[in-house]
Amino acid sequence: MPLQAGIVGLPNVGKSTLFNAITRAGAEAANYPFCTIDPNVGVVEVPDERLHRIADIVHPRRIVPTAFEFVDIAGLVAGASKGEGLGNKFLGHIREVDAIVHVVRCFENPDVTHVAGHVDPIRDMETINLELVLADLETVERRLERARKNMKSGEKRFAVEAEALEQLAAALSDGKPARTVAIAEEARGLLRDLHLLTAKPVLYAANVDEHSMQHPEENPHVQAVMARAQQEGAEVVPICAQIEAEIAELDAEERAAFLADLGVAEPGLNRLIRSSYRLLGLITYFTAGEPEVRAWTVRRGTKAPQAAGVIHSDFERGFIRAEVIAYEDLIAAGSMAAARESGKVRLEGKDYVVQDGDIMHFRFNV
Repeated sequence: MPLQAGIVGLPNVGKSTLFNAITRAGAEAANYPFCTIDPNVGVVEVPDERLHRIADIVHPRRIVPTAFEFVDIAGLVAGASKGEGLGNKFLGHIREVDAIVHVVRCFENPDVTHVAGHVDPIRDMETINLELVLADLETVERRLERARKNMKSGEKRFAVEAEALEQLAAALSDGKPARTVAIAEEARGLLRDLHLLTAKPVLYAANVDEHSMQHPEENPHVQAVMARAQQEGAEVVPICAQIEAEIAELDAEERAAFLADLGVAEPGLNRLIRSSYRLLGLITYFTAGEPEVRAWTVRRGTKAPQAAGVIHSDFERGFIRAEVIAYEDLIAAGSMAAARESGKVRLEGKDYVVQDGDIMHFRFNV
């Protein structure tokens, strides 16, 4: 199953509008809570200028970008962990994604109702985070009770599990997310099946109005979100969901003109997609030849045979070697032939860890 980033937040903060812009999938967006009930899934291309610069050198017949999935999850409300506002169902949808994009409303608009009556991004962040923490605490406490009973068997693994669960329960009780807890290496495998909500990496999408697009750092709501996110070690991407949705409907020429009028270099969505991609722990490698230049997605830390397997299982099964050149070296050389002549193309074996931007050609024999 592809890795997924789930878009979450309170009702009416702009989640579905943002999702529409990201995927152009037309998920229903309306000015009332719970407009989105079932999660909408959309595949997005990852904007990567490197792909086109490689193509300028190789002159392929086609260019194929890489992609991953966004999931639009209905708005949570206070009490979601106890079932308020269809909360249990929505929390279940969050449990299934790999990372969380938390949309926070940072704009004032009397025509767009706020579920709490007025805009306060820190309160909104705390509301969502608290519900995720409470849901996780319930999960951990149930598992801890079972682990303590199992300890009577004398097996060491249950003692290790119980100790880790006690650490998690203590942190969650203090309102701290599970991702802040340093769990012993031997316990991580035992706890992986818990699928804790607060163990997932998070970035905040600060949804601003058009007036804040050029200088979002001057928006006091954005400033507050950035300060709180910094405490958590999380990234903030300011974005105007409404404008991004309008931009997404334009063709390339109209889009460029619109962006120029707004005084911005690229759509905010590009930054959000790239940040979400990194949040998922993903990197890109490329294959390049006359038929096509293509971007491929792997997890950071993936070794060469497994990276080859993303293309085809036969590539992994019969892996011999990988010819590798770093993106920067190809650009500096100006051609693949020049890169070979200067010794920048190297052969790597089964233990090679793929780096972001590698251009690879696999040798295999099945």
